[in-house]
Amino acid sequence: MSRTRTPAVAGWFSGDGNDFRLLGTRCSSCATVFFPREDDHCHNPYCAGGSLEEVPLSRRGRIWSYTDSRYRPPSPYVSNPELPWEPYALIAVELPDERIVVLGQAAPGVTVADLTVGMEVEVVPGVLHEDAETTWTTWHWRPTGVGE
Repeated sequence: MSRTRTPAVAGWFSGDGNDFRLLGTRCSSCATVFFPREDDHCHNPYCAGGSLEEVPLSRRGRIWSYTDSRYRPPSPYVSNPELPWEPYALIAVELPDERIVVLGQAAPGVTVADLTVGMEVEVVPGVLHEDAETTWTTWHWRPTGVGE
């Protein structure tokens, strides 16, 4: 049986493989970029506000900070309590063109031992959770040159 692939959060990313991108919004007045996307108004306190347009974010950035998650987070995070908890790395990535920092999980197999501040990483499609009918998709950060 094949599972339906469904974004964990609609409108935050699009594509697959090499065309996979996070989606943000940019204010037409001050050019501030937001992620997660903002669809109502500009949050820049110095901006009078303008229309917001969807923009694909840079695929690559540099690690600003990172840590590991060694505990099973509470709901609404989905994990199977019958399986042992698998720690994963969390990465804060600076996107210099957008001048923002975006958080996300490291790609499977990437641990904090593989990471350094300033290292270049790229956004790749990932899986958050699977159940009998659905594969819930998300994004991961992966060091460039790994798995390409």
